[in-house]
Amino acid sequence: MIIEGGFILPFFVEGFMADVFTLDCAGKLLDLGKTRVMGILNATPDSFYQPSRCSDHWLATAEQMINDGADILDIGGESTRPGASGAPTPEQELERVLPVVEGLAARFDVIISVDTSSPLVISEAVKAGAGMINDVRALQRAGALEATAQTDVPVVLMHSLVDQPEPGFVPVYDDVVLQVSHYLTDCVARCEQAGIARERLILDPGFGGGMFGKTPAYDLAMLHGLRRFHQLGLPLLAGMSRKSFIGATLGRDVEDRLAGSLAAAMLAAQAGAHIIRVHDVAETVDVLRMLQAVNEAGGPEA
Repeated sequence: MIIEGGFILPFFVEGFMADVFTLDCAGKLLDLGKTRVMGILNATPDSFYQPSRCSDHWLATAEQMINDGADILDIGGESTRPGASGAPTPEQELERVLPVVEGLAARFDVIISVDTSSPLVISEAVKAGAGMINDVRALQRAGALEATAQTDVPVVLMHSLVDQPEPGFVPVYDDVVLQVSHYLTDCVARCEQAGIARERLILDPGFGGGMFGKTPAYDLAMLHGLRRFHQLGLPLLAGMSRKSFIGATLGRDVEDRLAGSLAAAMLAAQAGAHIIRVHDVAETVDVLRMLQAVNEAGGPEA
């Protein structure tokens, strides 16, 4: 249970109470007793959703997201969209990301996450003020595990199936939730063996195609079964904003997927996701506020 505004609010997930976590993000405490919003800031030239590319206007975009209610800002210097141009070198990625991290840390009291798999970027970003690492490769890249172990910030471990999928690659799962859970369980064990405390870990099942290895049908199955990931006993992040499974389901181009993204965010929050990673912060915050208001009004005295 959490206490908020004088009221004790249980965090329920489909009939049972989900675990409540508090993360220490470089001295800033993140209470996951309610679903938090992570805003996406891409310091890249080719991320799949053009408005999220903010390499030349990141300060104004960040300030707007904070005013809109973002709890975390996630800075990315490498596009992982299907068909993206070649990966930047660690030095190029650092050149894109570091000024943003330094600028945000100097100006705002917000938790800064860095979306990276590079050991160099992990180390330097934390020194510059990042309070979280978000790795789509779950610290599988050489040196990433060791670099993260030398920090004291939380890390998001995402499931991805292949680093560079071949054209025409089609993933196959017997039970996508179970198999992704097994992968994440192995990643947690690797982290603990490397000296990364379990209390620092966040899990992301990795919605999306390309390297994340999900077809739209598998993404829908994961969203439907999202509550099963709570069996792993760690905070859960869901990143579905404007992704291809929403487009495939609704027949919408990326610019027209806001409604579908908000529906997915609502479903994930109802299933107990602790963090929702989004492009559209203000709209998502409104959805979560409505959900919280309904949950608070649903007691036996109502």
